[in-house]
Amino acid sequence: MHSAKYLKEILAKTHSKKISVAGAFKALKNLPYQNMEFVRLDHHRAVRKGFGEVIYCENKTPEQVKKITGALLKHKNPILLTRAAKPLYDYLKKYFPVLKYNEPGRVIYLKRGRLKNKKTVLILTAGTSDIPVAEEARITLEVMGNRVKTVYDVGVAGIHRLLDKLPEISKANVIIVVAGMEGALGSVIGGLTDKPVIAVPTSVGYGSSFKGIAPLLTMMNSCAPGVTVVNIDNGFGAGYFASLINK
Repeated sequence: MHSAKYLKEILAKTHSKKISVAGAFKALKNLPYQNMEFVRLDHHRAVRKGFGEVIYCENKTPEQVKKITGALLKHKNPILLTRAAKPLYDYLKKYFPVLKYNEPGRVIYLKRGRLKNKKTVLILTAGTSDIPVAEEARITLEVMGNRVKTVYDVGVAGIHRLLDKLPEISKANVIIVVAGMEGALGSVIGGLTDKPVIAVPTSVGYGSSFKGIAPLLTMMNSCAPGVTVVNIDNGFGAGYFASLINK
């Protein structure tokens, strides 16, 4: 809600005559959105939704991402750039040293403020190959102010590994399950907990997994109630939705 705070500060300065009407107008004119020709940056999103605009980096030029990032930093909101390659981060780091990078999840980010939600979101993966999608979800959750715990490589091929983690599963407020291959882990977790489960199919698997379609269909046809499904490899979407539930 940093944009809302920014608005209050401007109005307070105007009321106390520390800033002219023209100055206030100049400061506020880009609050709803900023027209940068190649993008209309939605600065008002933090006021409407509680979290600012997230930038999807694929198919954008480094210069475009640089301009967007610079504009976002001026509004003092958290920064979240998804599907960002390491060379893009190296380029941006020269101009914005405060930025951090999660290489497995391909996320450039900057946290702002303290932990907002003290309840825990638990992220589980079926295998090690699913970790990149899980890391995208984790960073999304942390930037949005959530407490996150991860348990990786507990798929149904060795289900005793999962059963050892039942205490952590029972303590979580929301659970994200990331799985490729046949995607059975989502149903298993749904049958073990009374907490909401967000299942994320991944494109991990051999030919008949059809790049994530097989686990997607498995998760959507889960017989366990309380399981919802996001798109293939959509760690960001899972993390965002889990944050909404967690708050």
